[in-house]
Amino acid sequence: MTIAFVLLLLAVAMVLFATEKLPVDIVTFLMLLALLFTGILTPQEAFAGFGSDIILILGSVFVISGAMRETGVVDWVGEWLSDFAKKGKNTFLTLMMGSVSSLSAFMNNTTVAALMLTPVMGMAKRRKVSASKLLMPMAFASILGGTCTLIGTSTNVAVSGFLTQVGQKPIGFFELTPIGVVIVAVGILYMWLFGQKMLPNHAKVPQLTEDYGLREYLSELLVQENSPLIGQPLSHSDFGKMDFRVLRVIRDGKSLSPHPRLKLAAGDAVLVNGPVKSLMKVRETEGVEIKPDFKFGDKALMSDQQEILELIITPQSSLRGRQLQELDLPARQGIVVLAINRHGEHLREKIKSVALETGDLLLVQGASESLTALRQSADFALFSEHSTARHRGKKGLLVMLYLLVGVFLSAMEWIPLSAGLLAAAVATVLTHALPLHRVYQVVEWRLLVLIAGMTAFGVAMDKTEAAEWIANGIVIFLEPMGIGVVLAGFALLTVVLTQPMSNAAAALVVLPIALATAAQLGVNERTFAMVITYAASVSLIAPFEPASLLVYGPGKYRFTDFFKVGGILTLILLVVILVLVPIFWPL
Repeated sequence: MTIAFVLLLLAVAMVLFATEKLPVDIVTFLMLLALLFTGILTPQEAFAGFGSDIILILGSVFVISGAMRETGVVDWVGEWLSDFAKKGKNTFLTLMMGSVSSLSAFMNNTTVAALMLTPVMGMAKRRKVSASKLLMPMAFASILGGTCTLIGTSTNVAVSGFLTQVGQKPIGFFELTPIGVVIVAVGILYMWLFGQKMLPNHAKVPQLTEDYGLREYLSELLVQENSPLIGQPLSHSDFGKMDFRVLRVIRDGKSLSPHPRLKLAAGDAVLVNGPVKSLMKVRETEGVEIKPDFKFGDKALMSDQQEILELIITPQSSLRGRQLQELDLPARQGIVVLAINRHGEHLREKIKSVALETGDLLLVQGASESLTALRQSADFALFSEHSTARHRGKKGLLVMLYLLVGVFLSAMEWIPLSAGLLAAAVATVLTHALPLHRVYQVVEWRLLVLIAGMTAFGVAMDKTEAAEWIANGIVIFLEPMGIGVVLAGFALLTVVLTQPMSNAAAALVVLPIALATAAQLGVNERTFAMVITYAASVSLIAPFEPASLLVYGPGKYRFTDFFKVGGILTLILLVVILVLVPIFWPL
């Protein structure tokens, strides 16, 4: 009866995960409460996962990954890749996918995909090819790169934590690397030979950027009394040095055309088009400031606690056709609209009178709490976010150094991996590579709850012998066909479960059953564990992975594109895994 209850609970949880009727962390807590109230788990067993090394490791990785994002480490890669934009097709594809997968080996793959989206689209324009030919390979590279190290994906860390709980040796930091590198190489080769040919070719895909880091926004700047701009002619003004295009000067309520010889005066409101980076510089320039059309304190704009988001107006947005002045965002949420971007159009109206359209990008600023609602709103899609702190290249190098030192010390087994990564995360915060108020924002708390809870559920399956009961059925059904078929069955089951569930959750559901099956067959349990670990990270048959969802719209893909291109690659990679894993971890 206990076995039936645990399996029923698992089925209900899977349905709730798939339908997303409730947040995954709430479902996880409900599942733990059910196991507690029925006496299947003790409080110590139910909550042991929350105090395990796995949570420290993942939390530290999120902080380090966030710091790498804040300090522009990924920007360096984008700029480096831009130098190779004119190389041969296969050379460029290799460099692009190779660099993305290398980053993803140490960073969250969704973060890598989000940060590389803009530069890859810019490079597609430079190469005069459809962005759809590059975005899916980029997303796949970010996913496959996670198979190369222990911290490459939360799934690897989750499996390692579970193995430790059941008395097995945890996964070493580079234990997954040999096969992970092969997986990435196969993915690149597949895209060379077949994948790109099967991808759609949208000759006129609307680009969100003309070039990496050069999204132009309409904004209004105020020349103050102490500004060095006063008396400067527009043709030689500092606005040109800041890469701004002056569209109009408003003086004493009158609109003046931007004649090259027009000299700037105190109190001028200057309507400009310029990139985000230049707008960020304005904040640090004496005598000139962004003039929001909505009345909002200038002191608040300069606060270190403020964040800047780039938001896209979605096709489903209720704001389409409405003017910015109608939204009244500050009154409701304390948010300032700093600028607006409409690709291909140089907007010359005052910001507040612009009627919004699908695809418009808004540059908005506000306190972290105020912006949370916008992040979750169906009216917007988050394109990118910026910290008001200045990005310093040296800080990025420091973050990478901290990570390398932590990994080296743990690889030499001088300190535990959790201690090495935690030390790197703490050093990152102490040296201000990541602002203190951002630390708790970059941690994916729901994922931590999910992994800790599913680890406890795995203990429940083992304790009630539910895993052994399922294993008996699998052995009876598949053993006559050979152990290879049993392994393949678990790999396919894991891939299928990653569609309605997260990769980590799917792995933690299958893992206790697989270990019980291996024990019954008298073979190496670690072989089964590694097959499941890799299989959970190569499921590319649908755009449900966050990295794939990010490119779904900009690449104008259809579901069938992922099923066709990603499905074939998934099957190829499963064969690679089933062939290589027994070689590295003999049965």
